[in-house]
Amino acid sequence: MSTPIPAEAGVLIPMPELTPAALREAVAKIAPSRVPDLTQHLFEATTSAQQTQSLAPLRAFIHSWAVFVEIERHPQRAARLHHLERLIQEGAEDPAPLLVEIQQILEKAEAETGL
Repeated sequence: MSTPIPAEAGVLIPMPELTPAALREAVAKIAPSRVPDLTQHLFEATTSAQQTQSLAPLRAFIHSWAVFVEIERHPQRAARLHHLERLIQEGAEDPAPLLVEIQQILEKAEAETGL
């Protein structure tokens, strides 16, 4: 059980516990338009976990949404990631450096969640 860290300057919310309910609550606060995606992903992960008798789909769900929350709760980091994604979608001449920076953002967020 993780203990929420007090909100830092420039951080929208503390990092929630890594449970489906806590992640859903966090997503509802910082990116409400993504709650249906989270709900669908959780349904699919639960169904898959039951069918395969494995917790791997639920672990993947937690991992994915924990990283999402960790990025989105930092507005400057989230804005930079979305900007890089837009540049790639628009067909940047050389997307390689953009992809490297995106990977760095994802890796940093993953490390900060403790996953």
